[in-house]
Amino acid sequence: MSLNRALLAATLALSLAACSQQTAVTPEASTPDLATTGNYLVGFKENPLSAQRLDAQALQAQATLQAQAIQAAGGTLEQQWADISAAAVRLSPSALAALKANPSVEYVELEAVHHALGGPSGSLTREGSTGLSAQSLRAQAVFNPSGEYTWGDNALRVPQLRTSNYTGAGVAVCVGDTGIDATHPEFAGKLKGYKNFVTTEANREDPYKLNDVEGHGTHVSGTIFAQYGAGTGAGAKQPGMDANGVVGVATGVNLYMARVLGNDGTGGNAGIINGVNWCASKLTSQGGTESKVIISLSLGGGRASQTEQRAYTAAYNKGALIVAATGNDGAAVSYPAAYTNVVGVGAIDADKAKASFSNFGTQVDLVGPGVSVLSSVPLGKGTAATVSALGRSFTDVSSADLSGKGTVTGTVVLAGGTNNEFCGTTASNPALSGKIALIQRGTCTFEEKTANAVRSGATGVIVYNNAAGILGIGLTNAYSVPVVGITQADGAALKAGLPTSAALSVTGADYAYFDGTSMATPHVSAAAAVVWAAKPTLTNTALLNLLTSTATDLGTAGKDNNFGYGLVNPLKAITGQ
Repeated sequence: MSLNRALLAATLALSLAACSQQTAVTPEASTPDLATTGNYLVGFKENPLSAQRLDAQALQAQATLQAQAIQAAGGTLEQQWADISAAAVRLSPSALAALKANPSVEYVELEAVHHALGGPSGSLTREGSTGLSAQSLRAQAVFNPSGEYTWGDNALRVPQLRTSNYTGAGVAVCVGDTGIDATHPEFAGKLKGYKNFVTTEANREDPYKLNDVEGHGTHVSGTIFAQYGAGTGAGAKQPGMDANGVVGVATGVNLYMARVLGNDGTGGNAGIINGVNWCASKLTSQGGTESKVIISLSLGGGRASQTEQRAYTAAYNKGALIVAATGNDGAAVSYPAAYTNVVGVGAIDADKAKASFSNFGTQVDLVGPGVSVLSSVPLGKGTAATVSALGRSFTDVSSADLSGKGTVTGTVVLAGGTNNEFCGTTASNPALSGKIALIQRGTCTFEEKTANAVRSGATGVIVYNNAAGILGIGLTNAYSVPVVGITQADGAALKAGLPTSAALSVTGADYAYFDGTSMATPHVSAAAAVVWAAKPTLTNTALLNLLTSTATDLGTAGKDNNFGYGLVNPLKAITGQ
């Protein structure tokens, strides 16, 4: 059948379907009650045209008929993606039933929500949580950088890559995330492009003004692109950091940001698809200026979506490489990482062990550094912590992810309870009033301990580990007093030195340690960009094959469900060594 005849047949089918639906739709469905109207994604049957490339005029004609079918069913068209025969719609129950009955419709699905897959170190370690405690989450070390190189940089051999001038120059990395603080010196004013796709929040259209409220996107972007020697100085860095900040894996790439997640770190399918399409539109084959585009998505969750699968397949077929985080539930790989034509990335720690939160399954393709990853955050939005007592400053001090900021000096008092764990939702200790509470990690949640201490009048909270390593603290609520974690050894020394006083401080910082498969993903995306720049004749498929075949095998020999093919190894992919 010729293209014109195929289009005519499809047009007739859609027209008849629209007409038949118009006669069946009740007046209520033609004007949906917004109180009962839901957000859905609808996909139209792509056959017999899916195997043929429609010209722009034919594609528009098909899209017009599909829009008419939605309207005839009583739905409200919110967004249409002509190239994948899909749309975002608002439907009342009656409109939903009418659209499902249309023979030209392949499926109707609820719009899902995805979220950022990482946060401040300790935020995934919620002591006592049913889901995470079963994974035996252990305290992870905070790794001091060597100069500007983080432990993640060193794991990917970024110093050697930079020496050989492998920086990703000429390749675009387009990040879909919560936005970016483009004023951060680490980006040196070099952001190539930005667009906001979260339509429910005002005043988020300028990357050089407030847009990354959550901070996740700025952190991810720093791992990719932080410029050498461009840090913010000594005033707002983490303890032990170089004053020049950190350096990204691929400092030469063209960096784009698609803001697809909102202030709370969540975003719907439709906005994320729009962001992915915008990233793909940067390809020269699509009218853009970039010959190679990597789309980096440190987000996931929700349910599988046929519309998303169509969108990612379309972007991949256009030549983009899509890289996504597998998730932090210690469970099955989440979406979009689980889709076909998407590279799923898990997380490892500095010992090259699987991060206990990292999801697993056959869709894990590669892993990257994802525990205690140091990178940029919106200026002043990070936190740095110090504790001084017993005539010295403690090392390896971390602030709780929702700690208050400030400096307090006072007498240190044991909080009490079994093993000094201060558990029980009604536990209190009047002796803590106006004092700094010292509490041991144990069987109840960090939230419970902290809430008990603050309710008892404590001016600061120090939680010490019950195992080797630094203590990350995840809280549910924000507190006005400083809350920090210290090592088991420092906690034991402080306890043995009582009575004594301490100075406890949590201040703002321009950098932060984050955990998550979100942090592993930009390492892999940037590594892919470095390799693609060095081997520009590769297709996206050939690039992925090279990355997986040269990865450093971890775990069970060969591809496995925890590490995929292993730790991405860009230098080996380029040089064979």
